[in-house]
Amino acid sequence: MKKIETKNAPGAIGPYSQGMRTCKLVFTSGQIPLDPETGVIVGETIEAQSEQALKNLQAVLEAGGASLSTVVKTTCFLSDMGDFAAFNGVYARFFTGDCPARSCVAVKTLPKGVKVEVEAIAEVL
Repeated sequence: MKKIETKNAPGAIGPYSQGMRTCKLVFTSGQIPLDPETGVIVGETIEAQSEQALKNLQAVLEAGGASLSTVVKTTCFLSDMGDFAAFNGVYARFFTGDCPARSCVAVKTLPKGVKVEVEAIAEVL
């Protein structure tokens, strides 16, 4: 197993890694819409926050030797299921073709009060 670290995604804000890589799989921690350089939440809308969270997810995957196209499963957390359609619109721009399996759930709160968090499991390229 190998710890994944990249400056292109926010650093862990607790006792965990951005991701872990085995010989064939990458497991990411949940990515929220923080600017990797400043640690500040990006955007106030679900669309802006989803875009940043997915960019952060992409950076962790790439640092682990995977990509969005090799993701087999995502788990998506929304603070308001009323944002589901808008989230899907952004998500569909990042995952095209054969989309991964996915769970999407509403939760009471997310770290730093953000609207969205996304984690993934992907095959190594």
